[in-house]
Parts: sequence; C-alpha cells; structure tokens
Amino acid sequence: MSCALFPGSFDPFHNGHLEVVERAGRLFDEVVVAVLRNPQKAEPLFSAAEREEMLTEAVAHLHNVRIVSVSTLVVAVARDVGATAIVKGLRAVSDFENELQMAQMNRQLSGVETLFIPTSSAYSFIASRLLREVARYGGDVTSFVPKAVLARLDKRFPQ
Repeated sequence: MSCALFPGSFDPFHNGHLEVVERAGRLFDEVVVAVLRNPQKAEPLFSAAEREEMLTEAVAHLHNVRIVSVSTLVVAVARDVGATAIVKGLRAVSDFENELQMAQMNRQLSGVETLFIPTSSAYSFIASRLLREVARYGGDVTSFVPKAVLARLDKRFPQ
C-alpha cells in the first residue's frame, strides 16, 4: 500500500491545499495530512486541534485521507505513518526554491522522496497568511476556503 504525507501548518486550510490533497489521493492509496506547528511562523490563528477539526470536515469526501497533528520533524512523521513520499504543493517558482531545499534535507535524513504538485492557476495566488489578513479586515474569502474553514473564520472575525 502506498502512503504519502502532506505536511503543513494549514492556518487556515484553503482550496489550494484541498486540491493538492485530492490530487495526491488519486496517486496514493493513502494520504496522511499532518497539521504541524511551524516555529518560523507567528502564533497561529487556530489551534492545532481546531485545524485538525477543519481539515477532517474539509476532506470528509475523501475516503483515503486521514489527519494527524504533530510537533516533530516531518521525516519522523513520515516514518511513523509509513509514508514513502512527502507531498508538497507549489504555487510559484519562489515556493520551489524553499521546498527544494527542504526536500533535499528530508531525503538526506530519511531517504523519503518529495513529490511536488503544482496547484492550478485558479489557486496559485492563495496563501494562508493572505486569507487571515483578508478575513481579519472583513473581506470575503468564501471562494478560497472549504465551508468548514469559512464557518470558523466567520466566527473568529464576525462582521
């Protein structure tokens, strides 16, 4: 059975992320989406438990996807879940530079390969940090996030 790991902070999870999960789900028998705490980023908008709940609801239609929440090295998570690949979404060339370096480090540490999935142009401009800002100031993010995420953003930033 083939298993891929899709790690990220997902704060919040958006339609670009969902597209990558759906496409990975067609390539692998199982996709494990790992909600991570990224110490290089500011304090998250949503707790890990909240992000895990949103993700579970957003991918409920995908029967080969499961969600985990962890705070360790990605390669350790890959080993623990039996992943043979790490999946990463790419929006632009700038993403590739950073992701390539991480992929090379992960391969050196564990031998696990990284598969890059470019997002479609419909999602290439969506970033969680932009969504947080737009939602915070009352902008409409309806077309950028799954309904489960929109409900929580609306609750966090009532109009």
